Amino acid sequence: MSTSEQKPGLSAYWMPYTANRNFKASPRMLVSAEGMHYRDDAGNAILDGTAGLWCVPLGHGNQRIVSAVQQSVATLDYAPSFQLGHPSAFALAERLKAYTGNRFAHVFYTGSGSESVDTALKIALAYHRVRGNATRTRLIGRERGYHGVGFGGMSVGGIGGNRKTFSTALIAGVDHLPHTHNLDKNAFTRGEPDVGANLADELERLVALHDASNIAAVIVEPVAGSTGVLVPPKGYLKRLRELCTKHGILLIFDEVITGFGRLTTPFAFDYFDVEPDIVTTAKGLTNGVVPMGAVFVKKEIHDAFMEGPAGIELFHGYTYSGHPLACAAGLASLDSFEQDGVLDNAKAVADYFQDAAHSLRGLPHVIDIRTIGLIAGIELSSIEGKIGARAYEAFVRAFNDGILIRVTGDIIALSPPLVINRQQIDELFGKLGAILKTLA
Repeated sequence: MSTSEQKPGLSAYWMPYTANRNFKASPRMLVSAEGMHYRDDAGNAILDGTAGLWCVPLGHGNQRIVSAVQQSVATLDYAPSFQLGHPSAFALAERLKAYTGNRFAHVFYTGSGSESVDTALKIALAYHRVRGNATRTRLIGRERGYHGVGFGGMSVGGIGGNRKTFSTALIAGVDHLPHTHNLDKNAFTRGEPDVGANLADELERLVALHDASNIAAVIVEPVAGSTGVLVPPKGYLKRLRELCTKHGILLIFDEVITGFGRLTTPFAFDYFDVEPDIVTTAKGLTNGVVPMGAVFVKKEIHDAFMEGPAGIELFHGYTYSGHPLACAAGLASLDSFEQDGVLDNAKAVADYFQDAAHSLRGLPHVIDIRTIGLIAGIELSSIEGKIGARAYEAFVRAFNDGILIRVTGDIIALSPPLVINRQQIDELFGKLGAILKTLA
């Protein structure tokens, strides 16, 4: 569709991850949000089945956060973080450290999940260098992994559509583990599937190929989200931890999606009882209200930098690292997690949510359903020659029927705010089921 056929006032904004011409011919506009719902420009309530983009675990319009940000912007709207500080940045870091159970001693602030990933990769490379292991430069990601849109994140990521346009500019020295999705043996699984822990042993093959002395880090999502909800097989993450420890390789968990309650625990490393060396976060850190990310590192990693010559220990950072408004939102979000029973509610409704998801089994075109915590992936068979068309039709019809879902290819992903109740779960899956029954 040409620009002249678009609705007026929409042409200037080049939208991300969007078929711009299709959207601007028939836009879906959100104008307000409260609790579990958005409201569109026609006044219709839209039940949020995706927590925005996985980033609103506390629901919309949380008054703790609103008040904290209002006070912050009126008091300290911005403060640089290079050679200067402000109290809330230090206060939030202490709170985050405690929220990890004091298992991670230090926090480096970023502005997004993509920035958190690139920061974690740089810390890993620099860590080995300051310890005299400068040959450890190779990074290992995983097929179908998503680690943001920076060149580092795209390089260790394994989603072809994100990589193909930029393939010649991706960073060198990256290899990939196989993904863990096995539709034949693990279809319709609740929680961790039974088959596939052995895929972690592929790291041994990469070590044999490259030698451990050349490998800096392995980065994986504990639960892969953007690729369509891939849950790790039983024992997979523990085995990966064992192999990384064996070979002196840092293990990075990308918890941008799973962090802050998505699995009904504070972090995925709590749920799986596997501790990485570095954790990337964003999204739920501020309930999506102000962009912010944070990287958690073990004490020994941070301290290795502090043992070198005096001066700047890590030449890295962002204009908006530790932004005052983001810190205020982060502190208020932690208050809500700790005082409002958010994780208690998530635990209380998780089984009900997963039962509702698996009730869609047997509907037309549904070839797999996988669930864990408050995440569900519903995989549909694809129309020949039109991969993604069937799920996209479901997305459009869902919005028109008052529910927000997310699709990747022909996989529907659901990840509602953790404050969802049973009635809202019934509405979400009831409407989605009705749509699936009539899809071509």
